[in-house]
Amino acid sequence: MKVRQFEILIMLLFLMACSSDLDNAQDMVDASIAAHRGEVFMNSKVSFEFRDREYSVSRTEDYFVYTRSFQDSAGFVEDVLINSLDFSRRVDGYDVVLSDMWKTRYGNSVNSVLYFFELPTRLNDPAVRKSYIGDVIIKGEPYYSVKVTFREEDGGKDFQDEFRYWIHKQNHMMDYVAYNYITDGGGTRFRQAINRREVSGLIVQDYINFKPDEKFEPLDNLPGLFESDSLTELSRIVNTNVKVEPI
Repeated sequence: MKVRQFEILIMLLFLMACSSDLDNAQDMVDASIAAHRGEVFMNSKVSFEFRDREYSVSRTEDYFVYTRSFQDSAGFVEDVLINSLDFSRRVDGYDVVLSDMWKTRYGNSVNSVLYFFELPTRLNDPAVRKSYIGDVIIKGEPYYSVKVTFREEDGGKDFQDEFRYWIHKQNHMMDYVAYNYITDGGGTRFRQAINRREVSGLIVQDYINFKPDEKFEPLDNLPGLFESDSLTELSRIVNTNVKVEPI
């Protein structure tokens, strides 16, 4: 076993042994990031395919770059988003001039897919405000419930969105996510993690995406609605051909 892998194993065993001592949101998030092997993102390029488009994230200590590429009627499209702020597009190798509105729209689209792919690692972003709001049982399993909101500074266009993350109290896996969003008409969503697997040391998972009957539902009601089969499945977020390469 490589030294780094041995260190990760020791960290995970320690966190599991101390799970009953986790009494604040930061410790819960840190434990979940370690369990999902979030450190693999650093100094790596992680790529995958989602709905016939290829995405990637490359991270160093100083910056991160999101990319999306696909073929459409205009040609071969390459989108690049740097540090969630600087968006650019090329078609068949040529730069495309975009209005600020379209830069924002395309950038948000790229960011949304990759943000969820990187969870729970993104929960330590500077704009994140997190708090532990209690324990909950979902499908007979014990979870910490972590509330996340965002500071307006560095929080992006969607800083008013609110999230819940349910982190398993024993293995620290992030099994469920819910959020209220206000852009594009807004609404409430609940996601269940499925198909968890390890790829080159990174824990990857897909999701079933649900919605409640009400357009907006208090997020803390969603575990109960999920258990009573009162949510409607909207879609499945399935990422394929995941690869991890050192930068």
